[in-house]
Parts: sequence; structure tokens; C-alpha cells
Amino acid sequence: MIKYATITVIILLSVFSFSPFKLEKDIKFKMLENAVLASGTLHRIDSFPSEFIAPRPVDVWLPENYSKEKKYSVLYMHDGQNLFDSTTTWNKQEWKVDDWATKLVSKGKIEDLIVVGVHNIPQIRWQDLFPEKAMDYMDKATVKVLMEQAKNNNLNTNLKGDEYLKFLVKELKPEIDKQFSVYKDAEHTFVAGSSMGGLMSMYAVSEYPQVFGGAACLSTHWVGAMPMPNNPYPKAIFDYMKTNLPKAGKHKLYFDYGNKTLDQHYPKYAPRVDEVLKERGYINKDSKNLYFEGTDHSEESWNKRLDKPLIFLLGKD
Repeated sequence: MIKYATITVIILLSVFSFSPFKLEKDIKFKMLENAVLASGTLHRIDSFPSEFIAPRPVDVWLPENYSKEKKYSVLYMHDGQNLFDSTTTWNKQEWKVDDWATKLVSKGKIEDLIVVGVHNIPQIRWQDLFPEKAMDYMDKATVKVLMEQAKNNNLNTNLKGDEYLKFLVKELKPEIDKQFSVYKDAEHTFVAGSSMGGLMSMYAVSEYPQVFGGAACLSTHWVGAMPMPNNPYPKAIFDYMKTNLPKAGKHKLYFDYGNKTLDQHYPKYAPRVDEVLKERGYINKDSKNLYFEGTDHSEESWNKRLDKPLIFLLGKD
């Protein structure tokens, strides 16, 4: 009897020691007691674990009177540290997402929602947010030159756009769906960002149209990298969009741009954006490409017009 018991213990130890199944990560969002908000509460995990990208903080904003008895739409946003609380941002500016969301919901203009803000890591923000497959629309010689230039300037050339999206879709969204009372379908799931975050939001809808029902792309960085003569990035990005942007019918796409500071480089690309949208079948009811005269490339500018994309994506019919 002892002999068989010993064998059984050894077998059990072997099974648990070499089990191919991973233990589930314990992911807990903690409420930030000192967050300066217009309304609602902010919850954070300081280092969201990922197999795809470098771990980073993720915030979840819940509206006042959030209740598990009802369902909420979800807006995923990039550059999460700049969305809610200007007392903690590098430039003391913020998107004021909580302000706008609270105001528009209370007036009955948009659906109830929660907002998920993914923080960036400044040193690798470009690598995380560039639409990686756009590089496939450049000839190999051009790509080689660009990569050599980057390396000569001690820049990281390890593009992670596809991995960033896998993080959003395969790791973050399942956790949000599990921990919060939200709709899980594409019709109630949106993504938004500015500059490189605008490019990534377009990319998210293009790569995962079954997950995201719409995107808001403010001051979209069509130049792709630093502005330069004979820039090959814009053509590659638009060629990618012509092939991969979901055809109209089930998605909403919002783009906008100003004409000051970095935004001064964007107006000349507006006709090409319109052309791609038209080619994919989008009309005024499911797409926008708006110009805001005199606005610059800053959170201050984006917060002043944030009601436009929020109403466009989440507006009540």
C-alpha cells in the first residue's frame, strides 16, 4: 500500500511540475484615491502583465453611480496618462475625458460608457503605435534605408504595432470584459487616440474589425515619423488603408486635424483621407474628416473638441 501511495504522489508531483497550463494572472485594479476628476472614479493597475509588449499602467474610468446592474460601452484610449488628471501630466494638460463623458451622458447625447486608458512608455511609444503592416507597402530598398537611418541615430527599430494590438485584444479586453459590467460586442467597443495614437486607432479597426466598431483619430500623424522631404510613410499608410480599412456598413471612422505646430503638416493629406474613405464606401453618416482652424497639436486642443468624436461614435440615435 505504501509503495502505491508513493508512486501516486510522484505522478501527481510530476503532473503539476510539468503542466502546460499557466496559472491565471491575478490582475487587480485599485482605485486612485487622490485622482483629480470632474466626476466618477479612476482605477489603475501599475504594471499590466503582457506576453506581447512591455508591461505598463492601465487606467479604467468608471462614471458616477456605476452599477453592475446595467451594461456600459467601452472606449479604449492610448496615452492613458494624459486623459483625466492634469495635475499628474508632464505638460499639465489633459483630454478631460471624464468631464466630457459625464456631461454628454447626463444630457442624453451619448451611451453610458467606461474608458480604458493604456499608458504609453515614452522611449518606445513610436514603436508601439506605428501601424506595423504599413511597412509592407514600401519597397524593400526604402525600408532598408529607413532602418539604417534609425540605427545610425541610435533609434530602436523593433516595431511592435501588431503586438500592441494583440495586447489590447487578447489580454486587456478579456480582463475588462470579466471585471466590469460592459457590452462585449464590436457595436459597443471603440478605440481612440491622437497623433500616433490616431494611426493606431485606425490600425486597430482595420486589423480587428470584429472587435472594434469604430475609431476616433484626432490629429492623425499621417507623416508617420518625423516630417521629412520625400517622405515615404504617408503613401505606405494610405496604401495599407485602401486595402485593409473595413468596408463601410458596420463601422464608424472619425478623423480630424488642425494647422498649428505639428498639425501644420496634416491639412495636405486631407484629400487623400477623403479619397480612401470614399473608395471604401464611407459616407457622411459613418465617417468624418474635420478641419479645426487655428488648433495645435496638444491635449488642450483635443479636449476642446472631444465632444465631436464622442457623439459621433457613441451618440444615441
